[in-house]
Amino acid sequence: MESVRYRLTEFFLIFIALPVSFAIDYPFIIKAFLAVSGFIYVIYVLLMVEGNKFKMAPNLQWRSFFKHVLIKLTIIAALTILYMWFTAREDLFHVLFQKPKLWMVILFLYATFSVYPQELIYRTLYFQRYASLFRSRSLFIFVNAIVFSLAHIFYRNPLVLLMTFLGGILFALTYDKTKSTLLVSIEHTIYGCWLFTVGMGNMLGFPS
Repeated sequence: MESVRYRLTEFFLIFIALPVSFAIDYPFIIKAFLAVSGFIYVIYVLLMVEGNKFKMAPNLQWRSFFKHVLIKLTIIAALTILYMWFTAREDLFHVLFQKPKLWMVILFLYATFSVYPQELIYRTLYFQRYASLFRSRSLFIFVNAIVFSLAHIFYRNPLVLLMTFLGGILFALTYDKTKSTLLVSIEHTIYGCWLFTVGMGNMLGFPS
């Protein structure tokens, strides 16, 4: 039986120390090694300690899920279009219309190599490993949004931190309700791909 101290140390290293270190200047090869090693450890814990099978959960409420995602996406789309219109009108849908092949490559790489690993760490691992450390569910979800935002600190962009904090709340609420890594990954992919589509890819490290 793992001690509370062990889980707190694990939490600190995965969700605070490692992301903050990526915002510090040191060789990329070391950062890559730490990131890959950390992800391997996460997979080991999920499989061997938490006993995950990585199977699609039965009886997922697909219609309800997409209904709620569509409502949230409509709000996100309206806000981001307005933001781009007033701050960077020339970039609004620039990649979609001017570089459609690049747009498709970006969406594929993002959905395949970024979203699912993030959700395994920040929702599946987080919810299964650390719920017992919090007495308040609201605080548990709030901290999840904080550490998810912290994972993007290497961008050194306050707007990115704000957006990922708000996104973290949405994703945490979805996972808390559905207990499905698949569904929350789909939601994450939809919102993230929209941000690239609308023209906000530059701030997220993607070419435009």
